Amino acid sequence: MNRVTRLFNLSDESGVLRTSIAATVFFSLFGITFGILSGSFSIVFDGVYSLVDACMSLLSLVVARLIAAAAAIKPVSKKLQERFSMGLWHLEPMVLCLNGTLLVSVATYALFNAVGSLLEGGRDMEFGWAILYTAVTLLVCIAMASAEHRANRSIQSDFVALDIKGWIMAGAITAALLIAFVVGFLVQGTTLEWISPYIDPVILAAVCLFIIPLPISTIRQALADIFLVTPPDLKEHVDTVAKAFKEKHGLVSYRAYVARMGRCREIEIYFIVPADAPARTIAEWDAMRDEVGELIGDKGPDRWLTVVFTGDPEWAE
Repeated sequence: MNRVTRLFNLSDESGVLRTSIAATVFFSLFGITFGILSGSFSIVFDGVYSLVDACMSLLSLVVARLIAAAAAIKPVSKKLQERFSMGLWHLEPMVLCLNGTLLVSVATYALFNAVGSLLEGGRDMEFGWAILYTAVTLLVCIAMASAEHRANRSIQSDFVALDIKGWIMAGAITAALLIAFVVGFLVQGTTLEWISPYIDPVILAAVCLFIIPLPISTIRQALADIFLVTPPDLKEHVDTVAKAFKEKHGLVSYRAYVARMGRCREIEIYFIVPADAPARTIAEWDAMRDEVGELIGDKGPDRWLTVVFTGDPEWAE
């Protein structure tokens, strides 16, 4: 496998994101150029939107590599481990939130521009250039979204999932533009030619209204991760495991604390041991911890599990 193949390998998260970045940068510059040639602000917006998306994908790639390096059994950087001894998982929801917020902001700005253009009587444009651009770009968006979707079945990355949404959103924008430009081209020289100046701002406004809500769910989940909102499904699973373990070993009670930070699952379980419980060796306590870990499942570099046994309930509060 040569260097280029390794860089753009679709079997891992970094390779997928690098491929997406390269394709996005190329077609964003392609779009801005064709937008200027055709006089279409909606195509210029498509290019700018893609460029913002590429910048955020690059940031996602950097963060993904940092998270993997910090979570490795033998970290690449000792200084990284010392400065972030709790890992770098918290960066993922921050980047996802920033990504979604920027995409919404760009689309909202474009919506205001489209409304302003409509109030000013629209704008004239060259539909031939616009149709060529949108047809080529739509094919690329479909190909990239399909390839990333297949790759993410095994990778299971939130970054890749958001990037797939980005390609779908870009494809939806492009498809809408293509339809509008074909209509604009067909009405030239007819009694409906008067609608031509309005086609570009109308379709831009419609596309913006469509894509603005799409990143909202990602922003909401990212904010929940940033504020360490307890995930109900994970809490229910941990409570079920802890309760069964408590009853099996005759323990008094337990306290469970869980949080989600991007791909990381943080779990802390405190078991209250009876005051008259028989003494156990360290090996026996460790075996009990291993049992809890097996019951919790999802063992890997992105699970942070702490299991504590104490006779004092105050240590568990």
